[in-house]
Amino acid sequence: MTVLRSAALFALAALAEIGGCWLIWQSVRESRPWWLAGLGVVALGGYGFVAALQPDSQFGRVLAAYGGVFVAGSLLWGVLVDGFRPTRHDVLGALICLAGVAVIMYGPRR
Repeated sequence: MTVLRSAALFALAALAEIGGCWLIWQSVRESRPWWLAGLGVVALGGYGFVAALQPDSQFGRVLAAYGGVFVAGSLLWGVLVDGFRPTRHDVLGALICLAGVAVIMYGPRR
């Protein structure tokens, strides 16, 4: 159950961080309303709280592993929201990152 909880928290953290960054991007780069940037800042703050809920108590481990989730999640966000079409190398890189997440977070501990 801990792995499922952790994976769900990683997914929620990715949604908050990537969504927050995307909202700021829309405001600044795409000349969308300024308040989108404000919503983005709130979402980024939410990301910090979600990351803190991970069952593992080691900040460095959680954030290092989340980096891999961020890579894969960013590509997925691009596909779902912006119509991005990843190359096979993008997909391979994301899979390698997710394998790293699994090793860092869920590998055996002494």
